[in-house]
This record gives sequence, structure tokens and C-alpha cells, in this order.
Amino acid sequence: MRSAETREAGRDSGAHDERSLESGRGQESERGREGEKNREAGAASGASQGRGEEAEPDDRIEPRFEEWLDQLREFAGYEASFDVQVRQMTFGGRRTGLLFLSTFAKDSALTEILKRLSYLDPESEVDRDALESYLLLYVPAIQVTRTRSRSKMIEEMLIGNTALYVDGDSEVLLIDAKQYPARTPDEPVLEKVVRGSKDGFTETLLVNVALVRRRIRDPRLRFEILKVGKRTQTDVAIGYIEDIADPKLIESLRDKIQAVNIDGIPLADKQLEEMTVKTNWNPFPLVRYSERPDVVASHLLDGSVTVIVDTSPSVMLLPTTYFDLIQHAEENRQSPFIGTYLRWVRFFGILSSIYLLPLWYLFAQNAYLRPHWLWFLGADKTGQLPLIVQFLLVEIGVDLMRLAAVHTPSPLVTAMSLVSAILVGDIAVKTGLFVNEVILYMAVSAIGMFATPSYELGLANRIVRLALLLATYLFQVMGFVICATVIFIALVLVRSFNAPYMWPLLPFNAKALFAVAFRRPLPENKTRPSIYRTKRNRKQPVG
Repeated sequence: MRSAETREAGRDSGAHDERSLESGRGQESERGREGEKNREAGAASGASQGRGEEAEPDDRIEPRFEEWLDQLREFAGYEASFDVQVRQMTFGGRRTGLLFLSTFAKDSALTEILKRLSYLDPESEVDRDALESYLLLYVPAIQVTRTRSRSKMIEEMLIGNTALYVDGDSEVLLIDAKQYPARTPDEPVLEKVVRGSKDGFTETLLVNVALVRRRIRDPRLRFEILKVGKRTQTDVAIGYIEDIADPKLIESLRDKIQAVNIDGIPLADKQLEEMTVKTNWNPFPLVRYSERPDVVASHLLDGSVTVIVDTSPSVMLLPTTYFDLIQHAEENRQSPFIGTYLRWVRFFGILSSIYLLPLWYLFAQNAYLRPHWLWFLGADKTGQLPLIVQFLLVEIGVDLMRLAAVHTPSPLVTAMSLVSAILVGDIAVKTGLFVNEVILYMAVSAIGMFATPSYELGLANRIVRLALLLATYLFQVMGFVICATVIFIALVLVRSFNAPYMWPLLPFNAKALFAVAFRRPLPENKTRPSIYRTKRNRKQPVG
């Protein structure tokens, strides 16, 4: 009996297992059908992605090929401009056209697309939704979108993209198959370092973004793309780290760039600066320019916001203070002690470029003001020209030599500098037009100006020096003091994107001012500058 009951229980258990297995198979089959539906829905969704946006009635693409060509002749300069090309071919019984600029087109990519399309059977008729088939099956490109807008099609063509048109369809495929003329990243001219990377920004925006991305592999690094200029349509990228940068600064910068209403900015970042920062007649730069990707990456990690303008090999850093403009990458490439020493030497050179000539002139004209330990200041002979005239002529002469060096071919720059500095200076002293002291102190001031990291700040300091010279000549001690005070107050009142220009001196921040005066070791540099108002203040984890 027990064995019969056992066999009966086994049969019941087996039947139950079979029912369970059958139920599992049914559930798996049901899940498979649901998965298949989901995949079909996903495929349909993917196929529908990139559909052209609806266009205004007067901005639609004509569905007939000849009418489409007429649109190109009227609005895109087809057959009037040699670089506007349309490659006409017939694939699968449908007439097609590739619209592109020959100056930007990437031949290898377009040739591969044409090769794939040539596989279509010329005897067979392609269905009416030809673009859908081309997009999913035959176009070997990474970035492909669709549009029904004629103006959008022409705008993308002018950027360098290619438009694929099929007769009978009122929309086109926009294929990213462009190649801009570009040079390789070279060492920056104005920010050279003895040790460190030798790559610098180029005139291509994508290359510049890639140089920064290579140094900051953070998924929170953002680059928002905008267009400026009704005619130039210049690409402008706003770069920042999302969880560090101040959202108000980003929003303010974005709004100002979007509010720019101008035909174009062919001079790139400088014109964009004047349209957004509104410097007016202020000679001091309110934006720091950098040609070094490592400097830009360092500022991004501190909470700064960058602006990269296409066709410009420099990047704007915002906000900017006066003390940001007098720092150089070389200081951070050396040990803290050597970096601090180099920083102080640079400070001395900048101060000399501003105050050395006015103070020497003040002591030379007023010997009673000269301390005893400065007995060597002054001139025994004043020359045939008044000292103030000599200073002004030397200032203009230095500017002329600088401009001549810029416009002189590189092989002749050395010879031109020798002729200008030795012959002109030596003859001017020997003939009695100038005194030796004027040439000496002007040379020291010029060296201090060239030692200023920011080229724009060096030129602004020269204007300040001229103003101090003229004020000292006209009003002696009172003129020097008043002019220096007015310039300092004016700098204190200046703001760069709502940031005090003379921070951390005014408003005073002892910790930040110490960081400006001394190149601290990296382990001690744990917090970000408060001027950026960052979301996260610390750069290094606590403990």
C-alpha cells in the first residue's frame, strides 16, 4: 500500500511539476511577447527620432526636385557661388541630391555614403518614405537629423553639414560630414613655460573643447553651445562644471550672450567681450584670456566659467580680478618657494612699469623730496629737450618698435630690434636729445610691462604710467598723489560680472590675499576662491 501511495504521490508531484513547468513556459512566452512588443515599440520610437520639425508655410522645403533647386538658387547662392554644390544621382528609382559646401565637405565620408546608396537596385522602386529607409539602412554617419525647414537646411549647410534630399519628400537628412581647416595645437605664444605641456588652443572650437575634456574627465563638465551674429552665426560654447560653478553666473552669462544683436563677430572673442561685458572706455581688461588648456582646466575646477568662441585660439575666463591677470602658469610648475620668488619678481616688474618713471621724474624735478639714500636719482644734464618731452617721445618710440616687431617678418625681427635699440638710442643720447637716465628707466619700465602675464593689462598699465607722468608734470606732488588715488578708486569701483575687480584687496580677504602673494603647496590649497561663489567650497575631502 505504501508503495502504491508513493507512486500515486509521485505521479501527482510529476503532474504538478509539469503544470508548473508549463506555467513557467507560458509566463516566459508571455514575457517574450511583451519584450517583442517593447522592442518593436522601441524600434518604432527610434525610427521616429530625428523627424523634421514643422516649418512655417513660407519656409518649407519643396517636394519636387526642380523646385528644390530653385529654392537653392534663390536662398543659398547655388550656381552663383562656386563652393555651393549639389551632387545629383538616382538611387532605387528616386532622384536624390547632396547639398554641401565643397570647402567644408569631408570627401571620404560623403564618398562612403554614395557608395552605400549605390547598392540599391536601380530597377526597384523605393517606397515613399525613402528618407526613413536611408536613415536606418544606408547612411553610414554618426550624427544624422531631419528637418522640414528650408532656412534650417541652409544654415546647416553653411556650417559645413550635408543635406540629403530625395525627390518627392518635403524634408531632408542633415548629415554631419564636415571637416574644417585646422592647425595642430602648438605652444602658446604669450603663455610659454619652461616645464609643462606645450599644446595650446587653436582656431577650431571642437579641438579646444577636446583639449579641455582631455584634462577634466568629469561627466558633470558642461559645454553649452550658442550662436551669435545674424550673418556670421558664430558658435560660442559656455563651459563650466555643473556641481561647482555658480548657477547665477552661468544664467547671467547665457542671457547676455543670447541678447547680443549684431550682424556678426568676425573678430571672435574680443567683439563678444565688448558686447557682453561692456567695458566702454575702461582701458583695464575685465576678462582674462588664456591660450593654455591646463590653465583653463584649473580655473574650471576652481569654479570659473569659460567662454570658447569658434575661430579664436584663446578662451575667456569669468569672472576676472586684477590679481588674476598678474598670475602665470610657470609659478605652479616650480616648487612653492621658487614659485613665490618668481611671483614677487613679477610683482616688482609690474610696479616698476607703472611707478618708476613718474617717481624718477618727480624726484629729478624736486630734489628736496628725494631721500638721502636715493642720492643717485636725478640727472645732472637735462638734454636739449625738456624731460617730459623726452619721456613722451621715448614712450611713443617703444610703441613704434613694438608695432614694427609685430609687422616685421620673423627673420628680420632681430635685426630690426638691434637697429632700433642700439643705433637710435645711442645716437639720440650722443646728440644730446636724450639723457642716459631717461633711456635706462624707460628700458626698465618696458621690461616690467613685457613681464606682465596679461598683454592687455600691460597696455593698460602703460596708459596709467602716461597719466601719472602728465599729472606729475602739471601739478608736481599733488598731481601724482591725486592721479594715483583716482585710478585706484576707479579700479575698486569696477566689477567683472558682479565680482569686485580688486578682490581680495578690497573687499579685504586675508586668506585669499595670502594665496595671491604666496604660491602655497598644493596640499594646503584645500578650498576654492570665494569670489566664484561655488556650490562646493572644498577641493579636497575633509580628513
